[in-house]
Parts: sequence; structure tokens; C-alpha cells
Amino acid sequence: MTRMVPMSSVDAAWLGMEDPTNLMMVTGVLALDGKVDPKRLRTLLDKRLAPFGRFHQRVVRPRTRAGMPHWQDDAGFDIGNHVSHIALPAPGGDKALRELVSELMGMPLDMTKPLWHVHLVDGYGGGSVVLARIHHSIADGIALVRVMLSLLDSAPATAPPRKRSEHQNNSRGPLDWLPRLLDDPGRVAEGAYRLGRLVLLPPDQQTVFKGKLGRRKRAAWSKPVPLDDFKAIGKAFGATVNDVLLATATGALRRYLEGRGEPTSGVSIRASVPVNLRPVDEAHKMGNSFGLVFLTLPIGTLDPVKRLRSIKKEMDELKRSPEALVAYGVLNLMGFAPVEVERLGLRFFGSKASAVLTNVPGPREPLYLAGRKLDRVMFWVPQSGRLGLGISILSYAGGVMLGVATDEGLVPDPEKIVEGFEKEFRSLRQKAHV
Repeated sequence: MTRMVPMSSVDAAWLGMEDPTNLMMVTGVLALDGKVDPKRLRTLLDKRLAPFGRFHQRVVRPRTRAGMPHWQDDAGFDIGNHVSHIALPAPGGDKALRELVSELMGMPLDMTKPLWHVHLVDGYGGGSVVLARIHHSIADGIALVRVMLSLLDSAPATAPPRKRSEHQNNSRGPLDWLPRLLDDPGRVAEGAYRLGRLVLLPPDQQTVFKGKLGRRKRAAWSKPVPLDDFKAIGKAFGATVNDVLLATATGALRRYLEGRGEPTSGVSIRASVPVNLRPVDEAHKMGNSFGLVFLTLPIGTLDPVKRLRSIKKEMDELKRSPEALVAYGVLNLMGFAPVEVERLGLRFFGSKASAVLTNVPGPREPLYLAGRKLDRVMFWVPQSGRLGLGISILSYAGGVMLGVATDEGLVPDPEKIVEGFEKEFRSLRQKAHV
């Protein structure tokens, strides 16, 4: 008899956000320095994903509207249903890969099976690409990086995977987050203030980044930029690497608007920024354990150094506040709410921002997948709340890459945002005399 595991309310909220115009998938691309043997990859995925449980479980929806979804072991699980072997059309290259990633971003996963799929893609230079799509209800970015690390080796020869418990239950009650605020009366007052701030926050400013969504998506990504340079820029201006990355992305958005002849004076938009809430020793657990903060991106500020200092000031304030915990609590409650209430919650969150902006630290040393060196890795998060712009930043092996996902009807050319990111980086580096 297959086992049923209750879905946590936060994971149920991410499942409920699924919409044809905004699929709740995390999409990742791993570019390798040689061709990968399909059989070896399937065997590796089958063995190393099994301990995480969720990758062999499908979603069972409640029979009544008041019930909660469950995870159920897929008795007929077949790795062949989750790994496809395809090739890019000649001549291959970045453009062909961008087209493929963009197409798959708009293609839903099979909801009758475990919610993930991997495409092994040939024809990208002399190497292979592993293109993975994983539903956000399975796990958040920090947990998925941990999953990725379990697939990778420190040398070309396959090393035995680390052992973990076969199933992880990350269920939480609707108010389990409250004790983290209630242990300090001052935090209670601050939490109440932050909840009020979220409720009263006016809708975000209207720009080309915000509007009605379609089903077609576009994806782009940058070349790796040295992480040490971002550290040096941060040191020059008394900012963190994260502050510098956020400021660089903000400058890229300004350059994009300028390129389209759009006004930038006085323009600022908000980005919904995920904040990790899980302890380090729970990074291997599946599920979602992060809150959200709304960060103002001062696009209208002309001087890149002033933009950086403005972002640093607000980020310092957000770090001291319980806003991320408050947002996590709201997501928790949304997971228990009827569909109509959840949709209202999505419109509420979606109206407050224009973009999702996330920064995830990846492995520091070069690693190997199925015997091939991992050259580059990039990912894109879903734009929850029916937002049309997603910006992802990932570090790996001393480099930092920017990924941009957009709604084609709003921003048909995200590669221009990527170009702006690279130009903005060079501008900040010059001002920092790095």
C-alpha cells in the first residue's frame, strides 16, 4: 500500500499558485564540458533523487474543497517518464538553447506524475546540457541547491551519494510560525507593524515590466562575472556582495527602459525578494521555508553609487525586521484558505511588486555530473503573484551569472536586460577603481 504524506500549507500555497500564464516551476540549466551518456544520467538521477522522497511522489488533490493536498508514493514510478533525450537544431549555440528554455518555461508538468522533468540536450557546442524543471511545491531554492549538490561529484569518477532518510515530512500548522515572533514582545509589535505595512503598501508603479500575462515566456542569461570583483566593489563602498548584485540588476533595468525610450526619472519598482528561514542543518529537507520582503529598486536614480547606497540602506532595514516571517505566515494561511481567498491573496502580493528577484549561493569549487565537468549553471524562479519579470542570481566556482525570465508580451527581449547587467557591472567596477 502506498503511503500518503500531508502537504505543508506553504507548499500547498505554491501548488495553488499554478496558472497557465505563470507556471510554478523552477527551471535550471547545467552546461557540461562533454557529452553525457543518457543511460548513466538516468541511473544517477534514479538513485540519487530517491532519498529525497518528493521526487518519487505525486500530488493527490483533496476530494473536498476544504481538504489539503497530499504527497503519495508513485507505485508506477519510472525514471523514463522523467528524463528525455533531445538535441538542439543546428547550428545549436546560445540562441537555440534560449529558445528551448523559453519554450519549456511555458509547458506545464504532468500533474499525474511526480512534478519534475529533465531534458538531456545535445548540440550545445561540444557538450551536453541538463535542463531541469521542478515544481516549486517540492522545494525552495536553498533545498534545490542541496539536491543539485547530491547529484554532483568532486571528481569525474562517480562517488557514492550521501545517505539521507527516505522521506521527509515538512508539514506545518497554519500558525506554527508565530512562536518565532512571540518570544519577544517588541518583535510582536514590530511584526504587527510590518503586517500593516504590507496591507497598506500601495500598488506598484506601472511600467513595461507589469501588465497582463500571456503563456509564452522568454529566458536569457549572462556570462559568468568574477565573484571577487563584486566583493571588491562591495568593500570599496561598505556594502555586501548581495547589495552590489541587487544594485547592478537595478541598473540593468534602468538601461533597459532607456533603450526602449521609456521614462526613468522618478521611477522605482518593487521586487519580491525571497529570504531563507530554514536552519543550515535542515537544508536537505524538501518543502518551502522562506519568507518574502518587498525591496524598492531605485531605477530613477542616475548615479550607480547612489543606487547602491540606497539599496544597502533598505536591505539593512529589512534584515532587522520580521517582514520575511510575516510574509511566510501569510503564505502559510493562504495554503489553508479556500481557492477564492487564495486568489485574493495572490492578487494582493502581485499588486505590490513588479518582479521576483532572488540570489542563491552555489558551489564554490568546480564539480562534475555523470562524469562531465559542470561549466556553468543557471536557474529561473517562477514569478508568483502573476508577475511578469523574474531575475535570478547564482554563484558557482568563482563566477556569478544573472538569469532573466519574462513574459513575452511585456518584455520580448530579456537578453537586453542581461546586456545592461554586464554594462552596469563594468560601470560600478570603474567607480570602485577595481
